[in-house]
Amino acid sequence: MKKSSINIDILLDPDKVPEQINWKATDSSADLLQKAKAMSVAFWDGADKTALRIDLWTKDMMVDEMGDFFYQMLMSMADTFQRATKQDEIANDMKVFAKSFFEKFREAQLKEHGAS
Repeated sequence: MKKSSINIDILLDPDKVPEQINWKATDSSADLLQKAKAMSVAFWDGADKTALRIDLWTKDMMVDEMGDFFYQMLMSMADTFQRATKQDEIANDMKVFAKSFFEKFREAQLKEHGAS
């Protein structure tokens, strides 16, 4: 059996706020640490039927980047759900929600920044 690892290093400021997120996967073609401004990891505990989530973002993560990040996560979760369950209609509903979420997010950003 082959073992694969993902290593995540979080550099914290004195107040324990993430300043930098670096990661490396053993099966990745990248030789160097990869940088990220945000991460979201979820584990399923089958015994307790609960999800454990780890969500972190660096202090230089911009609000517009967070909107993009969530949109892409929602779309990829829909793809994963479809592959795992073959429930095309539900996966498509998830994508419709993701698109609606992103449109509303962009509208809110435009209002907040006074753009038309």
